[in-house]
Amino acid sequence: MIALNVCNLSMEFGGKPLFFNVSFMLDHRDRAGLIGANGTGKTTLFKIITGELKPTGGGVVKLKDVTVGYMEQHACKDSQRTVYDELLSVFEPIIKIESELEKIADSIHTASGAELDGLISRQNLLTEQFERMDGLTYAARTRSTLLGLGFAEADFSLPCSVLSGGQRSKLSLGKLLLSGSDIILLDEPTNHLDISSVEWLEGFISEYKGAVIVISHDRYFLDKVTTKTFEMSNGKLTVWQGNYSASVKQREEKMEIDRRHYENKMAEIKRIEGIIEQQRRFGRERNFITAESKRKMLERKQAELVEPEAVAATLKFKFTPNTVSGNEVLTVRNLSKSFENKPLFRDISMLIKKSDRAFIIGPNGCGKTTLLKIIVRRLAADSGSFLLGANVQVGYFDQTLENVNSDKTVLDEIWDEHRNMDQTQVRSALAAFLFRGDEVFKSVSTLSGGERARIALLKLMLSGANFLVLDEPTNHLDITSREALERALMDFDGTILAVSHDRYFINTLSTRVFYMTQNGLRQFDGNYDKYVEEISQIASKKEPKPVKVNEYKLMKERAGEQRRLKGKIKRCEEEIERVEQEIEAKNSELSQPEVASDYSAVLTLTQEISELNLRQEQLMEDWEELQSQLIEE
Repeated sequence: MIALNVCNLSMEFGGKPLFFNVSFMLDHRDRAGLIGANGTGKTTLFKIITGELKPTGGGVVKLKDVTVGYMEQHACKDSQRTVYDELLSVFEPIIKIESELEKIADSIHTASGAELDGLISRQNLLTEQFERMDGLTYAARTRSTLLGLGFAEADFSLPCSVLSGGQRSKLSLGKLLLSGSDIILLDEPTNHLDISSVEWLEGFISEYKGAVIVISHDRYFLDKVTTKTFEMSNGKLTVWQGNYSASVKQREEKMEIDRRHYENKMAEIKRIEGIIEQQRRFGRERNFITAESKRKMLERKQAELVEPEAVAATLKFKFTPNTVSGNEVLTVRNLSKSFENKPLFRDISMLIKKSDRAFIIGPNGCGKTTLLKIIVRRLAADSGSFLLGANVQVGYFDQTLENVNSDKTVLDEIWDEHRNMDQTQVRSALAAFLFRGDEVFKSVSTLSGGERARIALLKLMLSGANFLVLDEPTNHLDITSREALERALMDFDGTILAVSHDRYFINTLSTRVFYMTQNGLRQFDGNYDKYVEEISQIASKKEPKPVKVNEYKLMKERAGEQRRLKGKIKRCEEEIERVEQEIEAKNSELSQPEVASDYSAVLTLTQEISELNLRQEQLMEDWEELQSQLIEE
């Protein structure tokens, strides 16, 4: 069933086209990834779908009664609410019904006649509505979502006013996920989430009953949750079937086909041009007729010729170390750190060797960024030590981009640190990082997060460091820039120690993964998929093989097992009979008039009967399993 139909959308700002003729359909269970470089109009498209913006042309058609949910930019409108109450506010309609049902239950005891009939009728109506809206589970869903998004139990009672920007974003995401909208639009939902929270979100989206469109630069996440891909590029939208990796393969195949078609047509055009030239040289009347005929054919071919779509400009750079380091690049021994007498981490030890590409992962708040800041000497440890090896030159990428000066122009920010370069060299370096023409005279303060990140990466490249310490280097980058960074780091003839939540990035580059907790590091060789595989194997260790026994002992054990099975079957049958009697008693109690008029009692009894029925079903399954074992014996 089609839930959303976007038809020939076009959008302009100040007379400048952003995109044109954008069309796609969204089925009611689709999971679509919306990808494209920063500035191609992805968020604008979301705002058109929600009605916040009006398009220059085209329109959006929604199925009747379809609701669209879009993540709020400011979740905590009421700063006096607690985290729990803010998320619980999503269920206000359910809470109102629950409150009215409680009032009706109180009123029924004193009502009579027509008033009583009216209250019971209203109670039945609201009870059906309450159950249809999953009213019995809303509190549990609220708690589960908060925990899944990385809030601790102790955070539930915090006032929203004290939350960080990242926590508020997570709370906003939680409200959207619980809104029950038929279509949810997610704009970079994995920002501020650690890996375990992203994995929880992947499960939530996979089971969501409505449709989802998600803007994300997290390729691993897109591969996990999406079933189709919308790509914004060169002002157009292309629909690919499958997840991100599938879309990359399809795009490459299409580009190759388009290139071949173009080359074949160009070859044909040149062949016809040669014939025309040859016929004209012959200079006879019939040759001129042939030349004219071929000219008309040439014009048709040229009119049909479509040049392959231009490839978007991407970062082109290389990290080249000034010197070669020793074999042991970094030795860390028993580092510990606390803030305000509260332990952050302790006993952190590791050895980083030349050419390692080591990644540190772990839950938010375990101290990963703090550890990197200690290693680059921006913070001091409370105890322990670390040692940089011979000829090690450290280059640091700070996820907060604090080393990028907002008071300078783009050109000066680079040139002031590299006076040995002339202006042409600086502008060439900036051009490789997509700052061209007058863009180099922009004030850094006016740049987007992605543009500032590109400046930070350029400064890192020009530093000539042989040991790169990277704190979330992909956070502000779009997919094409992330891929360019991956290529540059793969070719880097040095050593890398990085903190990242980007699993695709880790998978591509890492030779070792360190999982960090408050009590130390645990090392895994290989990339992220290898880490996941090892964790799964550890979690599901095989049972030890049974010890061989002699035949006589085995026969005695089998006979004993037969007796035990018969005993279990008898006890199971007795329990089934007891539960059946209890169900009958509860149903009898439910039919009594004084109970039927008591909403709270009805709700309690209904829940108890439901639990007894589940218990009875489980007992029957147990009985059948025991019987099958007895027969096998």
